Amino acid sequence: MAKDRIKESFAAIRQQGRTGLIVFLTAGVPDRQATLELVPALVAAGADAIELGVPFSDPLAEGPVIQESSFLALQQDITLTDCLEMVDELRDQVPGTPLVLMGYYNPIYSYGLEKFAKRAQEAGVDGLIAVDLPYSESAPLASQCAAHGIHMIPLLAPTSTDDSIRESCADAGGFIYCVSLTGVTGIRDEVSGRGIELLERVRPHTSLPLTVGFGISRREHVETVCREADAAVVGSALVRVMLESPRDELVARSSELVAQLAGR
Repeated sequence: MAKDRIKESFAAIRQQGRTGLIVFLTAGVPDRQATLELVPALVAAGADAIELGVPFSDPLAEGPVIQESSFLALQQDITLTDCLEMVDELRDQVPGTPLVLMGYYNPIYSYGLEKFAKRAQEAGVDGLIAVDLPYSESAPLASQCAAHGIHMIPLLAPTSTDDSIRESCADAGGFIYCVSLTGVTGIRDEVSGRGIELLERVRPHTSLPLTVGFGISRREHVETVCREADAAVVGSALVRVMLESPRDELVARSSELVAQLAGR
């Protein structure tokens, strides 16, 4: 049976009694080689799992920072195929670290659902977050992912109904991604209390680990979230550092932020 890196990673977080940290970066920013350098460095700095953002022309859930990164990646002609190849190249460098693709449904649908799931399995993808795919329409992709050992990770928001939470949790794999606020990704001064309330609504429906993302940018945010959740997800704060760093300082500056977030 294939190794379940997500399960093992969260088990280690719990066993060590610490805060979990998942980081998001847009694949191919500022260039393809940068992603191959960044991922192992961020894992070494304290990231427990990596979400690789698949660039998309209409990233409707994203705020200005991740939108800009997606645009830059598309200018580099980064495609879903490239993202899968990057996972393939990274897999040996971070053998125990979960690598999760996060993106929109259109590129996956265009690629072909069965073809995507098969290639993702070959590359060593552990999970998939399809941001704009509602649970009610997810069965075709979910069945292909299940057949190829890829966890389908649901996104739940404060606006999710109790029925939606129950249904999404029933078929979920890996972990549950709880969005801490209503709106787009971005850096906020403090963690929304709505994210904590959402955790309380989700917890009775699943034994999977719960993570909270959107608006988390500082160590104290991670600590606040992880009083209730298994891990915090940080995206925009890291991507902003990536966009603002000179290329020769990119890995060092990004690693420094992740180490701070991880409490190292």
